[in-house]
This record gives sequence, C-alpha cells and structure tokens, in this order.
Amino acid sequence: MLDLTNVLAGPFCCHQLAHMGADVIKVEVPGSGDLARQLGADPDLNRKGMGTSFLAQNTGKRSITINMKSDKGKEIFHRLVATSDVLVENFRPGVMDRLGVGYEVLKKDHPNLIYCAISGFGQDGPLKSAPAYDQIIQGMAGVMSVTGTPETAPLRVGYPMADTIGGMTAAFAVASALGNKDPNNRGCFIDVAMLEAVLSTMGWVVSNFLQLGMEQQPMGNDNFTASPSGTFRTGDGPINIAANKQEQFEAVCDVVGRPDLKTDPRFAERQARLDNRQELTALLEDAMATNTANHWRAALNAAGVPAGEVLTVPQIL
Repeated sequence: MLDLTNVLAGPFCCHQLAHMGADVIKVEVPGSGDLARQLGADPDLNRKGMGTSFLAQNTGKRSITINMKSDKGKEIFHRLVATSDVLVENFRPGVMDRLGVGYEVLKKDHPNLIYCAISGFGQDGPLKSAPAYDQIIQGMAGVMSVTGTPETAPLRVGYPMADTIGGMTAAFAVASALGNKDPNNRGCFIDVAMLEAVLSTMGWVVSNFLQLGMEQQPMGNDNFTASPSGTFRTGDGPINIAANKQEQFEAVCDVVGRPDLKTDPRFAERQARLDNRQELTALLEDAMATNTANHWRAALNAAGVPAGEVLTVPQIL
C-alpha cells in the first residue's frame, strides 16, 4: 500500500495497517518530507528529520521521496500504484486531482485500487477546503465543550484524539474494503472526514441531545450515568472507580468499611446517588484516606469492582 500522508491521522492509519501485515511504502516530498519529522520533544532529532512525532507512527514502513509535480516523479508514482492494492492520502480535497493523479484518473488503469482520502471535513460540502488539525476538530466536534469542569471547559483532550480516531476509522474502512471476497471488484473511493469520525464516537452525549434535547455539561472526571464512578482521592494518590451497577456500589461500601452507606436513603438507589454525588464522594474519600491507591485497587478488583490507579506514562511503561 502507498502512504501519501503527513503528520498524524493518515500516518496513524497506515501504521495500524502495517501492524496487521501490510507492506507500506511511505511517499514523501523531497527535501522536507513529512512535517512530523520536525516535531517532537528532542530538538536534535527534529533537526535530523527523525522527530519522535514521526517515529511514533511510521515504524515498519518503507520510504521513498517523489517529486509529484515532475514528469519523472509521476512516472515513478504510477509504477508504484500499479503494484499497490491501497493508496491513502490526507491532502486537502482537490490536491491530488490538480497533480493529475486523483482517484478518477488512477482508477482507469487500476480499477481494483482502494483509494482512501482522509481530511478534516470530507470531500464535499462547504468546509471541504478548510484546513484542519486535531485541535480544530476536537473543538468543532463538541469534544472540548464536554471536557474539563464547568470552571475549566472547554479543554482539549491531552493527546491528539481526533487525528487518532480519524486514522483508526480510515484503517477500519480500508481493512473492510480489502475483505471484499471478490479480488476483481475491490476498487473503491473511501472518504474519511475526521469531524464525522470523532462525532460518531460521542455516543450518549449526542444521543441525549437528539432524543431528549439535553445538552451535556462538562463534569470533570465524574461519570454522568453512575455514582460512585469517577476519580477519588486515597492515602497516596488518585484512583478511578466505576461502580456502575447496584451490586458494585454495595461492594465498594463493604470494601472501604462503610456498609451503612448501602441503606442510607441518600445513596441506596441509583438516582439518589446521582443526586447526592458530592456527599457520597466525600464519604468514600474519607474512608479511603487510610490506605494507598494500590491497596484499594486490589481490594476493589477482588470484590468485582472496576478500579485502577491513575498512572503517568512512565509508570504504565
């Protein structure tokens, strides 16, 4: 497969397919290459064109530089297309057409080519030519409006989730096209809009509005649908607890030594717990202040309650 992508969404798509066994050839612009080569925490690696942002989603690929504006470059490109099952690009809509190598041109000689175009807003519509990076999509998809607390929102998610979701969506679509049982009828054009991909993941946030007219408000680390379900202080650090079922709530009460809370009318039923979330959180945090997050995680897990420490990247790695 040919990877004509830059920065993150497209490279991440092809990176996932490489993990699944695809032979990926990354095609870059001579000289500068993928912009991600210059991005990362180490200035020396950035200057060498091997920024950590590039390395994160381009391992396992072969690479070539082609001047797509030259006749020789286009000749080389067409030879590569002839031996490829898939082409992925994330230019703005129309760029490949202006270069004379868009899908309508390529499919004439390569009818079985799977052509995947990833963009911020899709190949048609009033925003099709608008530039987009991850944070733009996070904002326009509504993600930032529900991230953080009422005091801090809107906030972006702490990693490029829009690029990643767009890339995963594209990889899923390409894999689905490759799964066509008729090898002589696989050719297709796949249009992946990052905005649509992210919006489709917002689940009940969107459903509550469509069905009930309810606009979700930012709630920090609390779970809108259940309590106790969120982040709680312990004796040495935070822990996430997701007691979404009645029996899980009751198990939490037993584990932390507060079985009386099970029959407290403020907390005995699901809606009561939601209505009195802050009071319940304070009582549980007081009880858990006597031991470590690791202790409570193990004890809660043993009782069938989903729980886990809040770890940093160095800790999890």
